[in-house]
Amino acid sequence: MSQPDTMLSKKRDPLRLPKVALALFVTLLFLFPIIWMVFVSLKPESQPASSPLEWFLPPYTFVNYIDIIGGSDIFLWVWNSFIIGIITTALTLVLTSLAAFALSKMKFRYRRALFVFFIPGLMVPGEAMIIPLYEIIGALNLLDTYSGLILPMIAAPLGVIILKSFFDGVPNEVIESAQIDGCSDIRLFWNIVLPLAKPALAAIGILTFIGSWNNFLWPYLAIISESLYTLPVGIPMYNSNYSESYILPMTVNALASLPVIIAFLLFEKQIVKGISFTGIKG
Repeated sequence: MSQPDTMLSKKRDPLRLPKVALALFVTLLFLFPIIWMVFVSLKPESQPASSPLEWFLPPYTFVNYIDIIGGSDIFLWVWNSFIIGIITTALTLVLTSLAAFALSKMKFRYRRALFVFFIPGLMVPGEAMIIPLYEIIGALNLLDTYSGLILPMIAAPLGVIILKSFFDGVPNEVIESAQIDGCSDIRLFWNIVLPLAKPALAAIGILTFIGSWNNFLWPYLAIISESLYTLPVGIPMYNSNYSESYILPMTVNALASLPVIIAFLLFEKQIVKGISFTGIKG
């Protein structure tokens, strides 16, 4: 047998077709709820389906979308979620990177002991801190404000741990050489260490924004004014008015899903790299 035939036989995978078929099946399985949601949102409100197959059959209409846009505050909910998510992500990146840099590259007493305090932050569920958090924010008169929604979310011990591990990989020789040349700690952090941590910062930023966008419990408790509703709070409130109907609630969910789908299509590579970088599964 010639060498090209040998190389070709090594590269040929006898299970390639079943693997592709399985991948397509799993893809369709995950896409089916989105496809069903879109078809249901296009059905006329006055024509309910009597069988599951009828959800996918004509007639179709865009009147539901017009009614939702004109009769709900969905764009305000999207705007609130976006502003809160952006500010929360920016403040989280600033605080976690500074804390990780101090714990990794600055020498002071009890540095290692201080780092240990970040680890229990991963073990305590957020629901266990809701009552004391509510009392603290209430005592500061920050309930029903943007600040009250943002500030409790910027404490991210996972981000500190990830960035510290990343900063530990930066050679100390580079840090010492910069210090000998008269580089201050701020310039050392901003010009040398931080540019090397772009993959870690992207991972933390993506996970923080997604967590803020999907956060329901804390905004639900901390918001009183409808003008501050975020998407996770506004959609259930709107859907409760149509508990007997499928069409309009599905339409508002379809509209609310558009920003997330567009963001995923634009930042697909960064999201996948971020999740694989942090080792988060499931």
